[in-house]
Amino acid sequence: MTINAPAAASGRPTILLVHGAWHGAWCWELLAPELRDLGWRVETVELPSASADPDNTAGMYDDACTVRNRLSDLGGEVTVLAHSYGGLPATEAATVPGVTRLVYLAAMQLEECESLSSLSGGALPHGETGTLKPHEDPRDHLYADAPDDVAQWAAERLVLQSVKSFSEPLTTAAWKTVPSTYIVCERDRAIDPGFQEVMAARAERSYRIPASHSPFLSMPAELARLITADAAL
Repeated sequence: MTINAPAAASGRPTILLVHGAWHGAWCWELLAPELRDLGWRVETVELPSASADPDNTAGMYDDACTVRNRLSDLGGEVTVLAHSYGGLPATEAATVPGVTRLVYLAAMQLEECESLSSLSGGALPHGETGTLKPHEDPRDHLYADAPDDVAQWAAERLVLQSVKSFSEPLTTAAWKTVPSTYIVCERDRAIDPGFQEVMAARAERSYRIPASHSPFLSMPAELARLITADAAL
């Protein structure tokens, strides 16, 4: 899915946005124009593990295949920005030629052999089948600092997430060979900021933003400027 026209003459690489669990490419609708105004060409993917189908069994490897295929189609230099769960398929897939940077936005920057289920200590189910509903209070959990109308709009679009996507472990960690940036969301209620700091230590550089879990909805202009400033380094 292409959100904007080809890249401006600034020479910036394409940015591929990878959404998190329960979401879709729709979640970037406020951030994309801000990035476009700063000269980026913006591309997105739809991860198959997030679906309204209660029988969906697409897993993290299917998501990674989707990301990898999209990267192969784009050509040229690409920055991959992944949010939350999206960090897993991005980490699995971003070793393809042309990826110049991985940006983790409150995202899972994990090691090989790790999965969300394995890290949860039994809090998340493990298996090949089944789906998980979104959090019962997404307004507080995911969009605490977003405007009410935006939070409601987003919450109404959430779908089911496959258990398999949380169960499949990484087989590779692209951040070990691709330069990476981590953006810690200081007011996150979904992924503990302290855990984000642990993951951020694996990145080449890191930043903090005074946002809840979804700054692409609560402060898209500020997030776009941070991403662009980081790319200029």
